[in-house]
Amino acid sequence: MSEISSPSPSGPSSTPLYIDFDGHRTMLKWHRGRRRAADPAFTATRIVEGMRLGASIEVDLVIHADRGFAILHDRTVDQATTGTGAIASLPAAYLRGLALRDNHGNPLDERVLLLEDLTELFSDIDIAPTSILQLDFKEDDAALDPRAVDIFARSVEPLASHYILSCGDAAAVARLTAAAPGIRVGYDPCHRGAADAAIRSGDFDGFVARALAASPDAEMIYLENRLILAADRRGYDLVGAFHRHDRLVDGYTVTRIGPDTVPEIKRLLQLRVDQITTDDPEGLAALDLERTPSSRGARLVRWVRRTAGSGRSEV
Repeated sequence: MSEISSPSPSGPSSTPLYIDFDGHRTMLKWHRGRRRAADPAFTATRIVEGMRLGASIEVDLVIHADRGFAILHDRTVDQATTGTGAIASLPAAYLRGLALRDNHGNPLDERVLLLEDLTELFSDIDIAPTSILQLDFKEDDAALDPRAVDIFARSVEPLASHYILSCGDAAAVARLTAAAPGIRVGYDPCHRGAADAAIRSGDFDGFVARALAASPDAEMIYLENRLILAADRRGYDLVGAFHRHDRLVDGYTVTRIGPDTVPEIKRLLQLRVDQITTDDPEGLAALDLERTPSSRGARLVRWVRRTAGSGRSEV
């Protein structure tokens, strides 16, 4: 049986922080700062709430014209905000003046955040000891320059121990984390077709070896759920392989929650993933994992779409 509970004595017992299943704790990561499916992405309200309650939260980073980092997913602001244009050409002052949009496109009373703003945002709250904010850099090492690296380092320095950097480019991970002592290190080896290649070839040992060699300091490895489950169907425990090298594993991304997703979610828990990235932590925490659905062919994972020629996952 599974048990849903909260490590934060100050938070409600229903706070979706983790699932205890068969003696193993799996964190529920609030993808793009969402606590529930209806939440818009990257709002200060949810990010602050999660940091106070002890959540694992993820936000994305894209470099803006002043060489700092906007907390947004896309390279343009047109869909997610009230502004227009490519983030690379927009200055910090313009970005800070934009409002975020909800999931239906309506403007919110929530401003676009920059990485530099987080220290001030967190200055008046008690951050729970277990809180961790994943900074998922959506670009690569070629996008970085000394000014961007310096801004990153200065932005994260006050709360470095509560941050973990992730990226699909190991060189970018190494460059940014070297400049920011105390920050935790993560790596996503699924980019640039690597997950698809491993599924086609079945060379999961090689996949693990290449990931470890590319980012030897990473404590958390981010894996597509479809890759974890494809390996499992072939009798290969990809999570266990990384555990044997003392790495934690995050499985991403559970986007849809319902009875027909139970078998695959339960299998991820049985494989002892350390964290599940989800757009609906509350829905996942409330799921009846003992229910056996009658439908077959459940699909919980997002098939990763890749921008032609870009080599980056749209996650």
